[in-house]
Amino acid sequence: MTGQPLVRVLVVDDQELIRTGLRGILREKYGFTIVGELESGIDVVATTERLAPDVVVMDVRMPGVDGITATQALTRIEDSPPVLVLTTFDDDEILAGALRAGAAGFLLKGALAEDLQRAVRTVASGGAWLDPAITGRVLMTYREGRPPMRPGTEVGLLTPREKDVLALIGAGLSNLEIAGKLFLGQGTVKTHISHIFTKLGLRDRAAAVVFAFDHGLVRPGESRR
Repeated sequence: MTGQPLVRVLVVDDQELIRTGLRGILREKYGFTIVGELESGIDVVATTERLAPDVVVMDVRMPGVDGITATQALTRIEDSPPVLVLTTFDDDEILAGALRAGAAGFLLKGALAEDLQRAVRTVASGGAWLDPAITGRVLMTYREGRPPMRPGTEVGLLTPREKDVLALIGAGLSNLEIAGKLFLGQGTVKTHISHIFTKLGLRDRAAAVVFAFDHGLVRPGESRR
């Protein structure tokens, strides 16, 4: 990873064993540095403002303030870092709740170390990461709890290029990766994404991912990885 800036990570998990494992996986040798650790979501906002991490790796069930509540608090802050939810609980409602709260993605704690590293890099660069093992079920639960789409919200509102961009968002690509795939500048990609969100009434990237799945632009298990 020589020559590339390290991805700064804040770890929030109440289990020392998990935090120890993350230190071994997210270390400088692999292009990461853990800038702080917390055992609860209580001080996430203050710690994030003080340490300015690129990504927050967040457990869901913790004493004091749980991961969903902490994620909601973080996403209210302007320019807050993305949250990657990491959990042992194969609980669709909990993980869907994390997406509704504004998490950039989720990964089960049983995932491979390489998948965790890729997931952290992906959300750090503006992408979304949904664990393929449970994506389909979590998206279904997410849909059940989200506000209904406004009338006229359909993929036909998009230009062909906007459909291409939305499909790549659904596949988990960051803005930089989308720009490379479509031979566009990052500024142009951001403009397309802004138009997509406005036309479809989407509030965040997670909602865009769900829309892409719902409209057949991408399917569970289908991604750039």
